[in-house]
Amino acid sequence: MNNRILQLFDRKKENILSVYFTAGYPEVDMTCEIIRELQQQGIDMIEIGIPFSDPMADGVVIQNAATQALRNGMSLRKLFSQLENIRETIDIPLILMGYLNPIMQYGFENFCKRCREIGIDGMIIPDLPFKDYLEEYKDIADRYDLKIIMLITPETSEERIRFIDENTEGFIYMVSSAATTGVQSSFAADKQKYFERIAAMNLKNPRLIGFGISNRETFDSACRNASGAIIGSQFVKLLAEKTLDEAVSRLLEMIGRK
Repeated sequence: MNNRILQLFDRKKENILSVYFTAGYPEVDMTCEIIRELQQQGIDMIEIGIPFSDPMADGVVIQNAATQALRNGMSLRKLFSQLENIRETIDIPLILMGYLNPIMQYGFENFCKRCREIGIDGMIIPDLPFKDYLEEYKDIADRYDLKIIMLITPETSEERIRFIDENTEGFIYMVSSAATTGVQSSFAADKQKYFERIAAMNLKNPRLIGFGISNRETFDSACRNASGAIIGSQFVKLLAEKTLDEAVSRLLEMIGRK
């Protein structure tokens, strides 16, 4: 079992923190610097966003970051070249998050091969239909030991969740609401019910909760109801306002990890 995502969840069962940032934002050449700073300050796993012109699952903060990253000249090819030697200094799991269009332009097998070469452990492709994943992509991803992480929402049926659980490895990305990404101050009762309903299903895969995690209350709630949390928009906002080390420190303070 050499996939770092599996190793992480095998070793650590709770309070896992995964942080998302958009590659190429705020500056095009900051990718490796951001990854190193996140690892140094104790982040468990990192999601690297591939900027795309139409990021439909993302709220305004990440949309704007993607637009700026593209203006800065970021592309999938550039990202791969930046990450060429990342495993010389980084040992935590790295996941690429991106939409199907740029990945298909690169060629799915070429994409997986390149991910494997530079030490990427998995990917999140929000607009990849699960049926297509099973029929066309799963075998290729498995060949390169890449875990394709699937998202579920409060609207996802129990039957579908169980089907996803049976056919994926790594973890399940529990989207806290059916809305786009963004910052929330607390999770309402309906979300708590959703969290409890999924917990009661006793799935084989661990779960991380994302979308809206921005403070101690939402982080603690995610950790009570899953193996941990994914934070994106809040960190992307902080990156725009502060130096890199201050942005990571402030994020950890906001969720009570410092």
